[in-house]
Amino acid sequence: MKKKILLFFLSTILTGIVLTGCGDKEDEVAPVVTDVSESEAPEEEPEEEPEEEPVAEETREGMYRSELTNEWIDEALQNQRPVAIMVDNEKTALDHYGLTQADIVYEMMNSTANGEITRFMALVKDWGSISRFGSIRSVRPTNFMIAPEYNAVVIHDGGPFYIDPYLKNPWVDHLSGGFARIQNGKPREFTEYVTTGEVEKRLKSANISAEYNEYYQGPHWQFASESAPVDLSAASDSFDCTLVDLPFDHNGSQLDYDAASNTYLYSEYGRKHTDPENGGKQLAFTNILIQNATHTKYDANGYMQFNILNQNNRSGYYITGGKAIPVTWSKGHDMDQTRFFDAEGNQITLNTGKTYIALVSDSRWSELVLE
Repeated sequence: MKKKILLFFLSTILTGIVLTGCGDKEDEVAPVVTDVSESEAPEEEPEEEPEEEPVAEETREGMYRSELTNEWIDEALQNQRPVAIMVDNEKTALDHYGLTQADIVYEMMNSTANGEITRFMALVKDWGSISRFGSIRSVRPTNFMIAPEYNAVVIHDGGPFYIDPYLKNPWVDHLSGGFARIQNGKPREFTEYVTTGEVEKRLKSANISAEYNEYYQGPHWQFASESAPVDLSAASDSFDCTLVDLPFDHNGSQLDYDAASNTYLYSEYGRKHTDPENGGKQLAFTNILIQNATHTKYDANGYMQFNILNQNNRSGYYITGGKAIPVTWSKGHDMDQTRFFDAEGNQITLNTGKTYIALVSDSRWSELVLE
């Protein structure tokens, strides 16, 4: 009996010691909370968004996107070289025939005389469709620096002896004179035109390849998708540009933005530039590039060239969709393609359509009007 009382007494003491110890350790051994409120519930992991499937590149049977405009054209033309046709721009030469068929049109001062008159160089990929184009006129050294960028065959009627060194370059191909004369009541120098079938015939006769040769540098431009066109308004240095008034006093070149067609319509000599060979359509462009360039005058006759080789970071503008941004341009060798860059140093991307490129002398650059 005494033994049972002793055991009970010891058990009571031990229980007290354990309870006292638990009280001292209350902050370290907290009770587990089993009633979790809604606000304290663990966050659910967000569901992973499904990856966007890449948009399949559109294809059209028997067609491909032109390297000059990104427009759909016959795939039979894919390896065909363009031609670069020199077009007289004196008022007497108007109307111009066929210019709306050009993919890219260059305009630049042709002479320091005669009010610094300009001349066109029109690049045409589908030259087999030409029925009448011109009138054609002489060429200048600058054109033989640009045409190789496209591996284009230059079509012209002669030129000053200053072009002779360029004609010796193996990457230069050209056809001079001998095209159709069409009586139009004008002096002879305004009567020569490229007509149906002549380009193919002349290339064969001169043993010049109609397809891209070893000097072709590949596509010149990079184009935006038609479903996501370039919008220059996103650039911090963009500004509205619905009028391009070039400092070409002789003919007064001007391009006006037409929002309905999203193109710039070309005018000169105070009137719309229309093409009687193609339904009287006005010459129109999706993209405009303007290059600030120095020039060298050769002689008192006004013969000259633009200094566009070995140039780096010269100023210019890119214009499309009613907006413009400043750009810089660079070019090395004759065959090196002129590259245009935005303020961040990114190569510009063109929108699908035709392009107009103007070379403006630095002596007249301040007179350029963009508004």
